Order: sequence, then C-alpha cells, then structure tokens
Amino acid sequence: MEPTPQRRIVQAEALGWLAANPAEVGTSVVTSLPDVSEIADFSFEEWRAWFVEAAAHVLRWVPEDGVAMFYQSDIRHAGQWIDKSYLVQRAAEGTPQRLLFHKIVCRKPAGTPGFGRASYSHLLAFGGPALSHGEMARVASGPDVLPDAGTMSFSRAMGLEAARLACAYLRDATKTRVVVDPFCGQGGVLAVANAMGFDAVGVDLNGRRCRAARKLVVPA
Repeated sequence: MEPTPQRRIVQAEALGWLAANPAEVGTSVVTSLPDVSEIADFSFEEWRAWFVEAAAHVLRWVPEDGVAMFYQSDIRHAGQWIDKSYLVQRAAEGTPQRLLFHKIVCRKPAGTPGFGRASYSHLLAFGGPALSHGEMARVASGPDVLPDAGTMSFSRAMGLEAARLACAYLRDATKTRVVVDPFCGQGGVLAVANAMGFDAVGVDLNGRRCRAARKLVVPA
C-alpha cells in the first residue's frame, strides 16, 4: 500500500523560510507571487524590485533536479500594463535555470475583456541543467493554452485545473516527490499535489489562510 501523502503548513515569511530550509533532492516549487495590492507597505517600485528578487530567490532555491513553476496574472497599475511573465523571466537571467515552458491559462472565457486584472494567467516552468533531454522533450506534451483555470479557492488563487496541469508535468516528466508552495494562500496547489501523490509543504504569513490550507481537500 502506498503511504498517504503528507502536508505541512508553516506560518512564516516565505523568503526567510526558504533561506532557513535548504531544498532537498526531489523537491519542486509551484507558486504564485503576490502582486502590489497584496503587499500594503510597498510602493509600486518597491513591489516590482521585491517581485524580481523573490522570483530569483525561488529559482535559486530549487535543487538541481527540481522545477520552479510560477502562475501569475498580469495587472494594470496607474495606466500601465504589468507583464509578470517578463518580471519572472528577468529574475531567471541571473540563475542557471532555463525556461521549460510558458503556457497561457484562461481565468475567464476567451473574449472576456480584462480591466484591472487580466482574464488570463501565465504558467511558466523553469528547470536547471540537471534535467535530462528526455525530461525536456516531454515539455511539449501538454496544451499551450488551458481553456479553464478551474475552481479557485479565492480570487487570486491558482485554479485547480492549472494546478493539476502543473503537478501532472512534475509527475510525468521529473523525479519530484515534494511540492512546495512558499506563498500557499488557502492551499489549492498543496491539495492538488496531495491528490496526485506528492507530499506538500506550504508557507504563508496569514494565519487564517494557513488554517484553511490545512483543511482543503480536492478530488484526485
């Protein structure tokens, strides 16, 4: 009988937790970095600099055999469109990580106008040179555009179908055993990871979200 997948939730500041807990072999990250509206103490420029450094921190943290995935929705700020996929790729330039895929996930039906927040999200995956050519070749197996993000546990959460797509790639193309979400919110990624057989670790500064993340269960 296969052991029951484990889930651990830690209430802590994400980057500090990553710095204090080196990644073990077989660990990958699936996460969404918070946008400027979620970090009240930062100006826009401070948030932008923090976002790039946070993404770089995650990319440097994953082990050589691991993958880092980012699910990010573009926003409009002071009349300017902010492309978060560009910010994540900018962060990757200072690391050995390579872009494995860049998929588009529809948060709302195609054709829906976006105003303050895009009706789509980016799903980007990065891996280091330790990944084999076979693992790289499997990247093309999934859709380039996912028509429905799936149910979201709250308005800024990663949709469950997007999380299943991410975890299916980790299951089928990597040696991942543990999925970490250092900005876990209410735990949608962690619940999907458990349902697909992975152990999961989530970190969030908000105690209410941590409590929700401990309880959330989704179908396999």
